[in-house]
Amino acid sequence: MIDGPYFVLTVLGVLGTGLVAGVFCGFSTFVMRGLATLPPAQGAAAMNAINVAAVTPPFMVVFLGSAVLCAVIAVVTFVLWPDEGTVELLVGSALYLFGSFGLTMVANVPRNDALAGLEPGSPEAAAYWPVYVREWTMWNHVRTAASAGAAVAYVLALT
Repeated sequence: MIDGPYFVLTVLGVLGTGLVAGVFCGFSTFVMRGLATLPPAQGAAAMNAINVAAVTPPFMVVFLGSAVLCAVIAVVTFVLWPDEGTVELLVGSALYLFGSFGLTMVANVPRNDALAGLEPGSPEAAAYWPVYVREWTMWNHVRTAASAGAAVAYVLALT
């Protein structure tokens, strides 16, 4: 069984990736559905406000902190190559780093930037809003599954 500081890192990995999975799950299951029911101008304005609030310290500490933690776990695992949990630790780190953090950078953030660049009441925003909701939510489902999978992999490494 993993022990010592490595145990603490892995438990923190479970907590961080699990918290992020919960945030993403909330967006996938009800926030985006609720926003999608609003008129495009209101939905776009609300999502832009959410995106501004998301990059403040409370969420970023968990989101970026989990990415750093997953990277540390991966590096330590490669260096120490423990007798137990190696595969689970590497899978958990890869799931979060690529499927959650990486996907955020290449799929969700560009869509957020595109939405922020449109005037919420404009015809362009009205046309983009349903596309944004559909595509952003689809990628968010993947981020949710990847973050939850990372947490599960870390838990399995502890057993």
